[in-house]
Amino acid sequence: MPSLDPALAVQKAIRARLTGVAAVTALVSAASILDRNERPAPDPSIILGEDQVVDPGTSIARDTARVHSTIHIWKTEPSLVGVKTIAGAIWKALKGSPLILDAGLECGDCRVVDTRFLRDRETSHGIVRVETLVREVADA
Repeated sequence: MPSLDPALAVQKAIRARLTGVAAVTALVSAASILDRNERPAPDPSIILGEDQVVDPGTSIARDTARVHSTIHIWKTEPSLVGVKTIAGAIWKALKGSPLILDAGLECGDCRVVDTRFLRDRETSHGIVRVETLVREVADA
């Protein structure tokens, strides 16, 4: 596994990507794309959070990690339309070009694995799971 923390690097890169895409910030302000554990979350909000780092077993050098990240979407609304719209914007923002990670790490792949949508009493809640393949590289 990489010696640098791949989960933190991926989280920072996902936040940078989401705050840098107008289609996302048109729905959720960049100031409401956060890493926090308080409720209520800002309305609407994208909360970056839980991660799991797994050695995919693809390298004898153990320089590769698969990071499973969870992104929560919160919005006060009577339906799930808003969180589904935000989830779609997140999906589009993350597909395509690789994430830019901290020095010493590179992104081999980043994809939305699945989305779930849940109802709360007054809010709708979306959960987007992202999987990122990270490799440790020698500094240039």
